[in-house]
Amino acid sequence: MKPRVYIDGQAGTTGLQIRERLAPRADLALLEIEGSRRKDAAARTELLRSADVAILCLPDEASREAVRLAGDAPVRFLDASTAHRVADGWVYGLPELTPGQRDAIRTAKLVTNPGCYPTGVILLLRPLVDAGFVARDAAIAVHALSGYSGGGRQMIERWEDPATQLATLPFEAPYALDKEHKHVPEMTRYAGLAHQPQFVPAVGPFRCGMRIEIPLHAAVLPGGITAARLHAALVERYVNEPFVRVQPFSTSVPADERAFDPRAANGTNRIDLWVLPHPLGHVLLVATLDNLGKGAAGAAVQNLNLMLGFAEVSGLEPGAPGSSAAA
Repeated sequence: MKPRVYIDGQAGTTGLQIRERLAPRADLALLEIEGSRRKDAAARTELLRSADVAILCLPDEASREAVRLAGDAPVRFLDASTAHRVADGWVYGLPELTPGQRDAIRTAKLVTNPGCYPTGVILLLRPLVDAGFVARDAAIAVHALSGYSGGGRQMIERWEDPATQLATLPFEAPYALDKEHKHVPEMTRYAGLAHQPQFVPAVGPFRCGMRIEIPLHAAVLPGGITAARLHAALVERYVNEPFVRVQPFSTSVPADERAFDPRAANGTNRIDLWVLPHPLGHVLLVATLDNLGKGAAGAAVQNLNLMLGFAEVSGLEPGAPGSSAAA
């Protein structure tokens, strides 16, 4: 019998992307809810309780409600919201986090999908913290640029509304600078940091794509720890990872203005990592990924594959549904 998967919230930005990737697959049964009953608690409860895995693409409180609605049913949950990212009893769905994380995801009843920004931050920093090359109590700053789809339906509508003229904005727009961003707690915990990083997000005039930059001042690096050693630590950690590409190290930074295009990984489940040296001993860590791919829907499919015992790359290979490039 094929495993039954229900996407609760499939009409949202992430839910639509996940459904696009799963609908053509013959190795699972995708449970559907009538559009008119999407908010019907009884209909949702029936599907939640009959699914083998429920993927929650909902606002935080609605995700918590979905878990309550399922009661004692044997359904397993994969939550794409931020509701359970640092909650006790939930396994963090970033397979590349540590060597044992895949096994934890495979056997978990409750898995929480990572956020887009934290995915890049954690994959850049965690190996360096584990190696002692970046101190747990180091003062870390993160600058991140995302396509406007990262803000969900309301932000998409605002940026695509001709009246706002935001789609033709010739620069990035600072975002949520006056708020404690909801992704910071998971960045802190899973990167292994003792203090919350200073997080400076921005939105650009493009729909999908993400670039994350973490400057490491020479003063926060232990003596003798060079950019080359940081790069080697990332290579060692991710050498066998199918979706993480550590770009070759060079003592010269690319001068091409398009070298770190935030849209470069769009339509894929790939994340690219760079370690860039500076003559004064500073280092810049850079990641690019699709905020709706490896940062959301792609990551959910990767986790679902692990939870159901499928090949981890199923439905995520080049040419698979949902893998076409998006600007």
